[in-house]
Amino acid sequence: MEPDLVDFLIPVSGFSGPLFTILVLALVLDAIFGDFPWLFSRISHPVVWIGNLIAWFEARLNRPGRSHADLIVRGIVTSLAVIAAAGCFGGVVQLVSTLGDVFRGFEILLVAVLIAQKGLYQHVKAVSTALRKDGLAGGRKAVSMIVGRDPDKLDEAGVSRAAIESCAENFSDGVVAPLFWYVVAGPIGICVYKAINTLDSMIGHRNERYLYFGRFAARLDDVVNFIPARIAGGVICLAAVLGAKTSGKAAWQTLLRDAGKHKSPNAGWQEAAFAGALDLALAGPRQYGDEIVDDPYIGSGRRDVTASDIDRALSLYTGACLINAAWPVVIKLLWVGL
Repeated sequence: MEPDLVDFLIPVSGFSGPLFTILVLALVLDAIFGDFPWLFSRISHPVVWIGNLIAWFEARLNRPGRSHADLIVRGIVTSLAVIAAAGCFGGVVQLVSTLGDVFRGFEILLVAVLIAQKGLYQHVKAVSTALRKDGLAGGRKAVSMIVGRDPDKLDEAGVSRAAIESCAENFSDGVVAPLFWYVVAGPIGICVYKAINTLDSMIGHRNERYLYFGRFAARLDDVVNFIPARIAGGVICLAAVLGAKTSGKAAWQTLLRDAGKHKSPNAGWQEAAFAGALDLALAGPRQYGDEIVDDPYIGSGRRDVTASDIDRALSLYTGACLINAAWPVVIKLLWVGL
C-alpha cells in the first residue's frame, strides 16, 4: 500500500502519530468507565444532543397529509442538517486536538464516549442477572431497556434470544462501526456515523409515520454499516475459534448460509455468527407493539435459550471486542514497516 493512500485512509497524522495512542486510551477509558454515568448524570450525552436535534426537525417537517415525495425530501433535509451539525462538532474537536498533546484529551473522551463496549456488556448482563434473580418479570423489564419488541409477550427463551440478538447487532453498531469510521475519518467520521445511526434508530422505521420521512436515513445507515457489519461477522467467527465453548466452524457456516435471511442487509452477519457459534436459533417471529414480524430463524440450534446462554454470548462478545481492538495494532505494525 502506498503511503499517500494510507494517509488518505488514516487522516489524523497516521498510525505512526497520535491516532493510535488516542484509540488505545479511549478504549481503556471505555473499559473502565463504560457509559460514564457520573458525567452524563450532569450533562447530556452527545447522542442525546443528536436525538434532540432530530426530534426538533421531525416535529416541524414530518407533517401528515404531505405527499410521499415531499416527505422524502423533508427527511433528506433533516438527515443532512443533523449530519452536518455532528460533522461540525467533530471538526471542532479535531481542530482543538491539533493544538497540542494536552488538548487531545477532548478527542480521547469523544471516542471513549461514542464507542459503547462496556455499556453494551452491562445492559445485556443485566438481563441474565434479572432472569436469575427476579425471574421472568425481571428479565422482561431488563430486556425492555435494549430492544423495541413488546417484552410482555416474551417467555424466558424470548427474553434471552432478544438479549443475545441485541448484543450481536449492537456489536457492529456500537463497537465496530464507530471505531472503523474513526480510523477512516477521525472525529468527524465517528460523529457523522453516530448521527446517521441515531437518525436510523429514531426515524428509520417502516411504519406509517416514518416510512417516507425516514427512508433516506434508513438507506444511509445501511450504507455506512455495510463494511463494519461484515468486519463484525468475521471478528465474531474468529472469536468463536478462540473461545472455549464456541464453534468457529459453525459460526462461519451459519454466517454464509443465514446472514441473508435477515431483513436488514447488515444485521444478519452478526446474528448468524452468534447463532452458529453458540448453536442457537435466533430471530424468528417477533412482536413490536401490535405488529407481528414473521421472520425466519437464523441458525439451526436450540430455541429454548436461557440466561446461561446470554452469559455464553457475553463471553463471545468480550473475545470479539478484544480482537476488534487489536486490528488497529496490526495496522500500526504494517504502517511502521512501510
